[in-house]
Amino acid sequence: MSASEGEKKVVEENEVPKGGELLFCGATCWDSVGRRKGPAESNLISPSRLRPLVGIDIRYVASGCASCHCLALDVEGRCYTWGRNEKGQLGHGDTIQRDRPTVVSGLSKYKIVQAGTGKSHTVVITDDGNSLAFGWNKHGQLGSGSTKTEIESSPVRCVVSDVKYATCGSDFSVWLSSVEGASILTAGLPQYGQLGHGTDNEYNSKESSVKLIYEPQPRPRAIASLAGETIVKVACGSNHTVAVDKNGFVYTWGYGGYGRLGHREQKDEFTPRRVDIFTNRNVLPPDAIISAGSTNSACTAAGGQLYMWGKLKNTGDDWMYPKPLMDLSGWNIRCMDSGGMHHFVGADSSCISWGHAQNGELGYGPTGQKSSAVPKKVDLLEGMHVMSVACGLGHSMIVVDRANVAERLDQLDTHDGKAVGEGNAPVNNTPVPKKAAVPKKGAKKADNSKKRKKAKDSSDSEEEQEQAEESSDNSDNSDYEVNGEAEVKAPRGGKNSGKGRGKATKKSESESKGSGRGRSRTPANKSSTKSSPVKSSGKRGRPRKA
Repeated sequence: MSASEGEKKVVEENEVPKGGELLFCGATCWDSVGRRKGPAESNLISPSRLRPLVGIDIRYVASGCASCHCLALDVEGRCYTWGRNEKGQLGHGDTIQRDRPTVVSGLSKYKIVQAGTGKSHTVVITDDGNSLAFGWNKHGQLGSGSTKTEIESSPVRCVVSDVKYATCGSDFSVWLSSVEGASILTAGLPQYGQLGHGTDNEYNSKESSVKLIYEPQPRPRAIASLAGETIVKVACGSNHTVAVDKNGFVYTWGYGGYGRLGHREQKDEFTPRRVDIFTNRNVLPPDAIISAGSTNSACTAAGGQLYMWGKLKNTGDDWMYPKPLMDLSGWNIRCMDSGGMHHFVGADSSCISWGHAQNGELGYGPTGQKSSAVPKKVDLLEGMHVMSVACGLGHSMIVVDRANVAERLDQLDTHDGKAVGEGNAPVNNTPVPKKAAVPKKGAKKADNSKKRKKAKDSSDSEEEQEQAEESSDNSDNSDYEVNGEAEVKAPRGGKNSGKGRGKATKKSESESKGSGRGRSRTPANKSSTKSSPVKSSGKRGRPRKA
C-alpha cells in the first residue's frame, strides 16, 4: 500500500511541468522578414534573453517554418505572443505589431498547454481539451466552421473536442483528438492535398476563366483513410504533413516538391501515404521526434538515429527518400525543429544548428559563420540542457534549464524590444517626398514639372508597395526562394498541366486588373531607364506613349 502511494507521488511530481529560460536568436524586424532585407543591426546573432520573460518559467515555445510571429507558454498556462500581427495572429484584438512578448488577455481564463502557429494564424489547446484560434481565416484555417469573418484578432472556439495536440502549416491546421475513429482532423486550404481528404477542392472561378480557386475547409474534418489508425504525432511544413501512428508507421501527404514526402518522387499526395523505409524492423519508437520544415521532413528512428529527406540546403541534390544524417549519429536527441531553411537540435548537453541563415538564426555569434552546411555546436549554449526548441522564418527559440547555468545566463545579452506605441503601429514604408525648396524667380514651370514627376513616382511607389504586401500575404514569404511560393510546382500526373497554377497565373491576373491607377505604368524600380518625362497634357493618368 505504501509502495503504491509512493509511486503515485512520484508520478504526480513528474507531471508537474518544468520550465526554463527562453533564449532567442534571429531577426526582430518583423515587418521585413521574408519580404525584403531588414537592417542588420536589428538581428540577434547570438542567443539572447528577452527582457519581459527573464525569470519566467517557460515550458513550451511554438513557431512555424512560415511564421513571422512567436508564442511561448509558461508553467501557469499563460500565453505570450509577439512578432508580426497584420492579420491579428497575436490574438490581442488588434493588428498592432508587438516586439515584446505580451500576455494574450483573451486567454486569461484558460490554462493553455500547447499551441501551433501558421503563416498568419495561431491555434492553442487548453488543459480541458478545447481549442481556440485567432488570426487570418480566409481559407478556414482557424477551424471555427465559418469563413464569414476573414480576420479574427481575438480567440474564437474551434469546432473540435478532446484535443491533445495541434500544429499548423502555412494556411491550414491539424488537430490530434482522442475521439475514437477521428484521431486526426484538418481544416484550411486544400490546394496541394495537405488536408489529406483525397482532393484539392479545385475549380475555375468562371467558365471562361483560367483562374483557379480552392474551396476553403473551415470545419475540421477527420481524415477518412486514417480512421482505423491512432495518430500520436504530427508535424506540418508549409504545404505538407507528416504523421506517426501508435505502431510507429510514418505517413506523409501534401505538396511533394523536392522529395519532402519521402516517396522517391515529387508527386503530390492527396491522401496519407505510408513511407516505406519506416516499416518492418525500422518502425519509429514511442519516444521518436518528428519535425517538418518548409521543404523537408525529419524524424528519429531506432537507436535515436536522425533521418531527413527533402531539400535540406540550397546546394547539392535533394534527398528523395529518408536518409540517416551521419553527423548526428550517437547523439541523444531530445528535441528538434526546422524553420525556413535552418534546423535546431537539442542533444545531450549541447545545442546544434545548421542550414542557410540570413538573420543570425543559427546563433553562432558575431565571430561565427553566418550559415553552415553541416551540423555545428552553438558555442554559447555548450554545456546547457536544452529542453525544447522552435524555429520560424528567420528566427529560433531555445528553452534551457537554469540548473547550474544561472551565472552563464546572466552573461548573455538581453533584448528589450519596443513597447506598444513606440513605433509599432502598422508600418507605412511609402517614402515621404522631401520638402521642396522655394523656387527661384522664372523657375516656376520647371518646378511644377518636378512636382508632377515626384507625385507620379510616389504613386508608383504606393502601388508597388501594395502589390508587394499582397503578394507576400498570398505567398509563402517569397524572398526565401526555398519556401513554398518560389518553388515551381510540377504538373500533377493525370491532370491538365496547362491550368496555370504557378506564379505566371498570378502575374497575368495582376496585370489584367483594372485598378484605375495606370495599368501600363512602368514599375518605380525601373524608372532609371526611362527617357525624359513626357510633357504633361494637363490630364491625370498614364503618360502618353511616344
